[in-house]
Order: sequence, then structure tokens, then C-alpha cells
Amino acid sequence: MSSKKTTQTRPLKSENHVKMKGKNKKKTSSAWLWVWLGLTGVSILSATAGALLAVSLSSSPLQQKALTAKEEGVFAAEEAIVYNHLRLPELTRPVNILILGTKVLTSDVKDAPQEDLGYHALVNSFEGLSDTMLLLRFDPQNQKLSVLSIPRDTQAYIEGYGDTKINEANYAGGPALAAKSISNLLGGIPIDRYLRVNVQGVEKLIDALGSVEVYVPKEMKYQDDSQRFYINLAQGKQYLDGQKAMQFLRFRYDSLGDIGRVQRQQLLMRSVIEQTLKPSTLMRTPKILDVVKSNLDTNLTVEELMALGGFASQMKRSDVQMLMLPGEFSGDGKKEVSYWLPSQRGIRTMMASHFGQIDQLSTGDREVNPGRVRIAIQDSTGDSQAVEKMIAYLQEAGYHRVYVGDQWSEPLQVTRILAQSGDNASASALRSTLGLGEVLVESTGSLASDVTIQIGKDWEKQILSQSESPKVAGF
Repeated sequence: MSSKKTTQTRPLKSENHVKMKGKNKKKTSSAWLWVWLGLTGVSILSATAGALLAVSLSSSPLQQKALTAKEEGVFAAEEAIVYNHLRLPELTRPVNILILGTKVLTSDVKDAPQEDLGYHALVNSFEGLSDTMLLLRFDPQNQKLSVLSIPRDTQAYIEGYGDTKINEANYAGGPALAAKSISNLLGGIPIDRYLRVNVQGVEKLIDALGSVEVYVPKEMKYQDDSQRFYINLAQGKQYLDGQKAMQFLRFRYDSLGDIGRVQRQQLLMRSVIEQTLKPSTLMRTPKILDVVKSNLDTNLTVEELMALGGFASQMKRSDVQMLMLPGEFSGDGKKEVSYWLPSQRGIRTMMASHFGQIDQLSTGDREVNPGRVRIAIQDSTGDSQAVEKMIAYLQEAGYHRVYVGDQWSEPLQVTRILAQSGDNASASALRSTLGLGEVLVESTGSLASDVTIQIGKDWEKQILSQSESPKVAGF
């Protein structure tokens, strides 16, 4: 879809939508939530395959709302994505899955009985604004799982409505219009299937899976009497049950606003991926299935879900790449209407690197130029000397665009080298230069960086060993 600016061709006519749009900025976002539920819902199916087989290997979509023939045409259905053999279905090709998350309150729905309740309760619906949009690419050829987070305030063209926030597409035209709008935003990338989830079963699902280990970066307190929602979490590593996990995920007071929530989504995803695919999950299969089936709408079949889940269960930590749509804030975020303005060049590069799109501006694999890489340093050790030594070491190696970012509150044993903008080549080159650390493709570091280095205890140990050797350059 062209990136040119267009005017609003016609307003979203629903009185209900006008009401929802006015609350879009104000109401507590559940953006974090859908990453967890969407990816976890897909991943745990590998562990519950036996139960699903016992039910049925259905080839019918698990939809709660039927699509018209025109809407079905939006999704790439002409080529099968799985094949069966004597064991379990497997993927035949790379597959792009759109995950949409909705959160609808009684105050968002016309004629809802909120006056009888005395507060704004949740409604079991998929038809609201999309608090979160994710594009997942399951790539069996390269054994990679890529997850692209699309901020809900992203400015995009929606057919029939002009340039507006991308989260309005689902409300205006359901999953088909959302998929079409997002495909156009990303340069025409095909979307094979969609999956919509809502907030209703999330807390129960977390409890069904068991507690999730999370590092809470700071004390979190919040009170919303209108929704009867309260947050009270202490800083530190802890196991969160469903209720406390929702408190952690719904905390919104962050200097980065929705982008901060996207970063917390990715942090939580790492924990969920590593904790849910355990043998103990099999014992919880009945509760998991009972929660998921009532809170999911998708044109995936059971066979396809099993193939996706089986693939996800084989992924190593380093093979899961979590990205965020490249862009920048439209202003200070305090105006009545603020946007995340997408970077078309950044999108082309990211789609070419991680989603199999051909970038007409790319001439193949590029050589990493240390002098061009923007590096942010986040310290988790509390040792100022460790930061100074890191900067000196990088500058000696030719990395001159280095700055110190916010301190990383979670103490790390192993240094993390984050490909903040998806540039895995630069992150891997830094790993070779430092001789330590773990490379991760995720966007949880400094927004202004190409690569963020979160210093761990292993760097302190290396400094000590280097300081004892007079042959080490730069010290």
C-alpha cells in the first residue's frame, strides 16, 4: 500500500466506535496480554497434541465468526501449509500468522448493563479495537520463529477510512480488513491465517499453565476503581500467578507509553516460551483446552495449530526473534492524537531480513561497518568501571557511536547483546569482538540503538582477567 498521506474518506459511523475511539488513549491497554496468549496458545499445542488427537484432527477452521468469500480471499489459502504422516502434522513451508488481541469493556458496548454493575466489566468479544497486533513467521526452512510487534498507535492506511491508527482496522472490518491493512503496511507481505484472542480467559490460562517466573523491574502500584483493577507488585524476580501476572502486564505508567508495553511483551514472551513447554504441561491439558477454546477465533484448523505448535516447541532461545515495527513518535505523546510513525526503509530492511520479502534496495549480505553501528550500554552490575571499560574496549575495536543508556535493573550473569532493530549481523559481530555474551534478536533495549549491550557479571570477570595481562590492548 502506498505510504502517501490521505485524508479521512469517511468516518467510522458506529456510535459505539466513536465512544471507543475516544477511550483509545485513556483506557488501560492490554497490548502485553495478546503476545502472551497468542504465542503461548500456539506453543502449548505441541504439548497437548495427544489430547487434540483424541478429540479430532479436524480440517475445519476454529472460527467463531464466519468470513465472507471476499474476506477469505485476503488470506493465502491456495497452498496447503501442513502435511500429515503417521505421527503429527508438520509445516510444509514458511507461514505468516496474524494475531489480534481485543479488550472490550461494558462501557464500550451500546446498551451494556454497566449501570447495574457499578463498574466497567470485561465483555467476551473479538470485535473491538486491537490492543495488540503481532505477525508471526514460522519458517521451517531456516528453523526460525520471528515475531513482529506492531504498536497499536501505528499510523496506517485503512481502506475506506484513510490514514488512522492501525488498531481501528479490526473494529472497522474484522480480521480480514486488519490483515489487508497490515499486509499493505509491511510492503505487501502475504498473511496466511489469523488468530484473534480476548482478555476473558487470560488469567485462567496463566493459572492453568502454572505460575510464570518474571523479573519485576521496579515497584508497580496502580488503582482503577472504575474497572476494579489494582496493581501492587514489589521489585524483583518472582513467580506470578494469573492475577499477579495480569497486574505486571497491565502496568502502563512508563515513559515510553505503548512502546514500553511492547518491550515488556517481549520480556514476558521469553519467560513464557521457556517455561510452558515442559512435561508438566501435559497434566494441565484439560484446563488449558477448556480456557483456550472459548477465547479464540481463528481460521486455522486443529491440524494447522498442531503443526505450528510442534514447530514452536523445537525452537531454541536464540532461534526466536522478536522485533518491533521500525518507526518514531509523532511528537511528545501528550497531544490528543499521537502516532507511531512507521519507517518505510526500516520496514523494507526488516521484512527482507526476517520475513522473506525481497528488498529492492538490498544488494545482498552487507559487511558490518563498526563505525556506523549505534550501540547503547545498559549496566546490570552496578559497577561504573565495567561500563567505562566496555566503552574503551569498543572504541579500540572501531565502534565509535557508543552511548550509555538507562541502567538495566535485573542483575545478569551473562551479558546480553540485543539486536534492537533486528540487525543480527551487527549483534553477532559484537559478540565476536567481546568474546562473550548471548545474542538475542529483540527490541527490549534502547530505542535509539542498533544494538544494545546489557552488561552482565561475565564482563566483570573478563575485565579482571584482562587487567592482569599487560598484552591486552585498550586497557
